[in-house]
Amino acid sequence: MLDNPALSLLSVYASHAKQRLIQKTLNAQASQELFLFDLLRAHQSTELGQTFNLAAIRTLDDFRRQVPICSYEFYHHYTNRIANGASQLLNPDPVTYINLTSGSTGAKKLVPVTRHFQRTLRRADLASIGFAIAGLKQHQRSFGKALLTNNATQQNQTASGIPFGPVSVGSIRQGKWLVDQIFCVPFRSLEIDDTLARHYVCLLFALSNPQLRGWVANFPMLILRTCQYLEDYAEPLIHDLRQGTLPEWLPLDPLSHDRLLRWWRSQRHGSEAHRRHRADELTAILRVEGRLTPRTAWPLLSYITTARGGTSDFYLQRFPDYFGDTPVFGGVYGTAEATFSVCHELNSDAGILAIESGFFEFVPVDQWGQQQPKTLLPHELIVGDRYRILVTSYSGFYRYDIGDVVEVLGFYNQVPLIVFRHRYGGLLSSTTEKTTEFHVVQVMYQLQAEFNIKLEDFCITLSDHEFPARYLVNIELADGHTLSNPCAFLQQFEYWLGQVNMPYRIARQSQVPPPLLRILPSKSFSYIRQRQVSRGMFDSQLKIPHITEDRAFLADVPVIHEVDLSVSA
Repeated sequence: MLDNPALSLLSVYASHAKQRLIQKTLNAQASQELFLFDLLRAHQSTELGQTFNLAAIRTLDDFRRQVPICSYEFYHHYTNRIANGASQLLNPDPVTYINLTSGSTGAKKLVPVTRHFQRTLRRADLASIGFAIAGLKQHQRSFGKALLTNNATQQNQTASGIPFGPVSVGSIRQGKWLVDQIFCVPFRSLEIDDTLARHYVCLLFALSNPQLRGWVANFPMLILRTCQYLEDYAEPLIHDLRQGTLPEWLPLDPLSHDRLLRWWRSQRHGSEAHRRHRADELTAILRVEGRLTPRTAWPLLSYITTARGGTSDFYLQRFPDYFGDTPVFGGVYGTAEATFSVCHELNSDAGILAIESGFFEFVPVDQWGQQQPKTLLPHELIVGDRYRILVTSYSGFYRYDIGDVVEVLGFYNQVPLIVFRHRYGGLLSSTTEKTTEFHVVQVMYQLQAEFNIKLEDFCITLSDHEFPARYLVNIELADGHTLSNPCAFLQQFEYWLGQVNMPYRIARQSQVPPPLLRILPSKSFSYIRQRQVSRGMFDSQLKIPHITEDRAFLADVPVIHEVDLSVSA
């Protein structure tokens, strides 16, 4: 039984949400139709609702015939007007927040958020927590307070006074009280805008609590960064823990500094005797292990919650070094525009389609070239096939094509289990071979095992001023790792890419020139992340692409060693 009343109450609500979702999976089509027609009735008087004549829709065929499939470009005019104060355009309810997409795959998009829209997304969040708690019980692990280091600083307001920013900021700020109850850091610590300072304060507070149960972050890459901060700043963190102080170099105003210290010292784990005892424990660990890692600093750690699937898989490979066998739970698969699936098992990429948060349609591969393709409903999908996913939700977006490609891994009752694979159009092609991020991540899995190395990160680009262009295999080796035979590494890259993507193997035989391996210096991808943030991308939502057709993406990054397969041959 949880000894925290807020966590106990959350557990009850989450269990109920899980059971409600399970019940609805027993009749997927009826559940989806009920969701859709409730939404259409609520939105029929909006400007777009009248344009689409939603009031006249009686059947799914009517809906598909009257409402076109659209990308964000169609909604851009409406969302700009909403930001400037117009109402009743997409939503009948007041817009309380505007989600901004990360901008990592293009220009930022504006997504209006109402309380009704937020409630439908919260159903998925609660259900996922319910599944997580049930899974932890099965593994004889405990649910409890977790570490969160997300930035919750309010970005700004529109000209009409609507707050806007990343989806995670909006969600956290709307649940300030809950943050203080379920995480081991106060909400105020998440409002520290400086990335290093925020992580330092959050880690300091977390280290004082030896009973920490979980770590939570949007993406695995962000968790690995926090692990690196823990290693790099182990000694000063222990020093400040022992002294009960915040370092002078933190860019905090005096009021925030004093409030954070008062909060810390008021906690059960913040007393002077506890802090000194805990500092002694951590000093002993550091002396024996040579570093601090989550599994040594918090031996009761039970779970990690972060994104799975897509580009995340590459980073998850490094988790055992920091977390041992701590299970990784996927939470929900969502974006600023929608929530698409609810994870139902620990250590699984698959998620139950979020049928309480949106009405979903799927575009099969043979329809991807059509302007208005024929779509399938959730119960009509085939296990093993891939589809572009469309969503209609209380955001006011209808049959919205976000561009995500998902794979069906199975079914939970009548509802598909899906996993994100890659972005539609997020392809690398010298000619026609269409290499995806999923392809290259599989290749790098194999190569790291084959050559007994770890990569900090990688990105495949195309050469400039060549046609057809060659693949540039840009890699940064993890600290302490060297590549003794880079030529063999590149040859095996060729072999394995040809195995997972047959069109590449065919194109290489007659069209695509040999690839080039480029080994980048240490901290290259750290620099790239900082560069992207300085260009306006959100730190907590930033994803580094593993493939990109932007041939200048790495132009400002030095290369310490190159291997040209055509010269080596």
